[in-house]
Amino acid sequence: MPIATAEVKQFLLNLQDKICHALEQADGKAKFIEEQWHHAGGGGGGRTRVISNGAVIEKGGVNFSHVSGKGLPPSATEKRPDMAGCDFQAMGVSLVIHPTNPHVPTSHANVRLFVAEKEGKEPVWWFGGGFDLTPYYAVEEDCREFHQVAHKLCEPFGPDVYSRFKKGCDEYFFIPYRNEARGIGGLFFDDLNEWPFEQCFKFIQAVGQGYIDAYIPIVNRRKNTPYTEQQVEFQEYRRGRYAEFNLVIDRGTKFGLQSNGRTESILMSLPPRARWGYNWHPEPGTPEARLTEYFLKNRDWV
Repeated sequence: MPIATAEVKQFLLNLQDKICHALEQADGKAKFIEEQWHHAGGGGGGRTRVISNGAVIEKGGVNFSHVSGKGLPPSATEKRPDMAGCDFQAMGVSLVIHPTNPHVPTSHANVRLFVAEKEGKEPVWWFGGGFDLTPYYAVEEDCREFHQVAHKLCEPFGPDVYSRFKKGCDEYFFIPYRNEARGIGGLFFDDLNEWPFEQCFKFIQAVGQGYIDAYIPIVNRRKNTPYTEQQVEFQEYRRGRYAEFNLVIDRGTKFGLQSNGRTESILMSLPPRARWGYNWHPEPGTPEARLTEYFLKNRDWV
């Protein structure tokens, strides 16, 4: 059967609109600015939307892209060597939100479709994506509710879906040379084609809505919490870890750069301010130390 790329593309464009609207409402001040671009390394392009200096959001981006090219980049065939040399098209929505207040977590989400084609063979498709949370001053209630939303959206698709994709998230968003998780996880899936196309498509639709349902209530609960300069300094150290992951480890960043994507859109995930200190560690027994000692551990939140 034909791959419904046009239907997926329309969903992604609508999802970008919907997420931007929800974030603007939560911020209450700033608006997204849109820039359309064309893919220099092949066909297609996208629309980048950025928001900055808001009442809540210091920097954020919600990007749509639809690109095509000759020969999948190495980052896309790392786990699928049989796809090397295929023509491809990739479309998706990807976002990162960095709030000003250290009590409001950073969030990330993306949903995407890849289609690979080689002459004489049937096209191969797969979906990927998920969402995850990176708190600085974590609250157990927020962590549990975030994962409860993820668990609920997975239930109609199978009893083990949440546990598998939670595990995938815990394993992927991990900084091995720090022996440290990037955040408290969520969902992460790649190479998803185990169900019929329509069911896989319904799943990424649920994930897209799930991000809004999981994140916006946390923003609204924590955005007016008072904070200190010392807490901002801790946030900047933790943002340094976030930047390390995205630049050193993240396959999405590598794919974008290897496929000659738009650099400004790819690197919009980086925080506006970050900090590194030689051999820096939080003081034992402090709320800052509790983040890594308790929250950034692989645990059952549901």
